[in-house]
Amino acid sequence: MKTLKTSLVIALLFCFTTNSILAQMAYQIHQDNVKPSMVMQYEKVAKDFTEACKQHKPQTSWVTARTNDLKYLYITPIKNMADLDKTPFSDMAKTMGDTWSKFFEDFDKCYDSHSSYIIHLVEDLTYMPEGVTITQDGQNYRNWYYIYFTPQNAAKVREGMKAIKELYKTKGSKEYYRIYRNGFGTTENFYLVAVSSKDEIDSATRSKKNEDVLGPDRWETFSKVMNYATRFEEYAGEMRPDLSYSPK
Repeated sequence: MKTLKTSLVIALLFCFTTNSILAQMAYQIHQDNVKPSMVMQYEKVAKDFTEACKQHKPQTSWVTARTNDLKYLYITPIKNMADLDKTPFSDMAKTMGDTWSKFFEDFDKCYDSHSSYIIHLVEDLTYMPEGVTITQDGQNYRNWYYIYFTPQNAAKVREGMKAIKELYKTKGSKEYYRIYRNGFGTTENFYLVAVSSKDEIDSATRSKKNEDVLGPDRWETFSKVMNYATRFEEYAGEMRPDLSYSPK
């Protein structure tokens, strides 16, 4: 978590720089790829760091997620790229001295790789009729679907994503989702679909009900995306409020 040393976790998703893209809500994500043998130690360090932040009150915030393949994601909203130059931990680091450095020495023992990148929430492709929010009370379980595509198929994939949203809207689906687009720091083009639920059982139940609601013609609509995708990846996990922070 070396990025965290200066400015907390940098970056969640997007590489395009048009005005319309920059107008979307952006998030910076720091991703730690934790070794299975070090999960317990990592959890302890992460919890201690969160508690230290509550004490020293740096002026930043983040929500944390953990995937089923032991990736820890620290997600911070940003207004623009200039936010990446801010140093909200400088006073905290100065006050804590060697203890601050020790945190990151301990973090670094727990993984062989980590990365930072930016993603953008794409509201016009997101299906949340009751209002868009990345967290929902009582729904900390997550399914994440990554849809990768080549640059020349970007327009076709976007058209397909719009068609899927229209299908969900027309059918009155109760399975809501958020769409994110890759950004600065990522190496491939993708859309990320995030679906919230209470737990694994609730997720499976909702998914089955949604299949019935959408009906068999859903495959024709889904193919408008999948016909242009280079690959598809699915992950599950959970939000971790105990490892999240917001100053009070």
